[in-house]
Amino acid sequence: MKALHVITGLGIGGAEQQLRLLLRHLPVRCDVVTLTNPGAVADGLRADGVRVRDLGMRSNRDLGAVPRLARLIRRGSYDLVHTHLYRACVYGRIAARLAGTTVVATEHSLGRAEIEGRPLTRGTRELYLRTERLGAATVAVSDTVAGRLRDWGVPAARIHTVPNGVDLAAFRFDSEQRRATRALLRLPDAAFVVGGVGRLVPGKRFDLLIRAVAALPAAWLVLAGDGPEAGSLRALASRLGVAGRVRFLGECGTSDTAPGIPAVLSAVDTFVSASREESFGLAVVEALAAGLPVVHAACPAVEDLPAGRVPGTTRIGQASGTADPARELTAALRHRMENGPHRLPRPPAVDRYDIELCSRRLIDVYAQAIGTIPLPTTERAHP
Repeated sequence: MKALHVITGLGIGGAEQQLRLLLRHLPVRCDVVTLTNPGAVADGLRADGVRVRDLGMRSNRDLGAVPRLARLIRRGSYDLVHTHLYRACVYGRIAARLAGTTVVATEHSLGRAEIEGRPLTRGTRELYLRTERLGAATVAVSDTVAGRLRDWGVPAARIHTVPNGVDLAAFRFDSEQRRATRALLRLPDAAFVVGGVGRLVPGKRFDLLIRAVAALPAAWLVLAGDGPEAGSLRALASRLGVAGRVRFLGECGTSDTAPGIPAVLSAVDTFVSASREESFGLAVVEALAAGLPVVHAACPAVEDLPAGRVPGTTRIGQASGTADPARELTAALRHRMENGPHRLPRPPAVDRYDIELCSRRLIDVYAQAIGTIPLPTTERAHP
């Protein structure tokens, strides 16, 4: 089988890095096309030996991208096209249909009121649904996302839940890595350190972490990630007088000198995901794989499991809307500090997110899609 993955961009992001990890484990010959922004993940894919092309899409209304992509699909004689992220799903489904190739899409970032961090409008939803019908299957990264797709009207038979995958072994706690990373980041050996990972955007609510650490004089904070909120978050830390106890790492793992996410998770004592909304919660799963206690606001990867299956997690934000989220987070972290830092065994439930298992589940979707949706051979015969 030969597959083409089409993604909106290849800058640092959860869906982008998930694609790179997936291609390392998917037993299929794969190429990648990015509509725009061939960033750091494109470099990483090429280093892995994956062929990456930039379609050079100039704007959201660059309709010429559709025939360009359709020609590329025909010439590549792909058995299947797999699209990722909203714009790539819309353009990629149309192009694949024109090329006569079966298409599968993964829905990575569908929230109740947002998609990929942007407000979900009626027009956005309608365009998504019209093009969704052109595909053979839609993959949801969590049961929560699958439910949202059904609520939109996507037929249940077309929806397949394949969760995001994690290389669990890569996140195993390493005490030597902990010491080295703390020294690199100038963190005191005995300090209680809170960790946060993700794009620095409003929906992730990293400001709550800074406010909570400001209220706990013995706590330190490490934030791994970059984004448009970086400047305002630094200003908030300075204004609250905690700039010396907060480490802004920027994008991690993009150079030989910066620590990767597994090293960061070895160095911290508890992990916080204060996101207002998530489609999966990959960073939480990585933290659990590292044996960390986790405080989270929204995480379908945990919430979709039976109650009690993931010990060591504390959910916040379930009180009435009048509750102060920063105060609630502060209380949860104070409790963790009083219990003392400790590592936990990896919860067995997290094993369902092993990347090898997830890749096998995706192959099953591919096989079903190709087997049940015959391709128009006349179009495939003339690239």
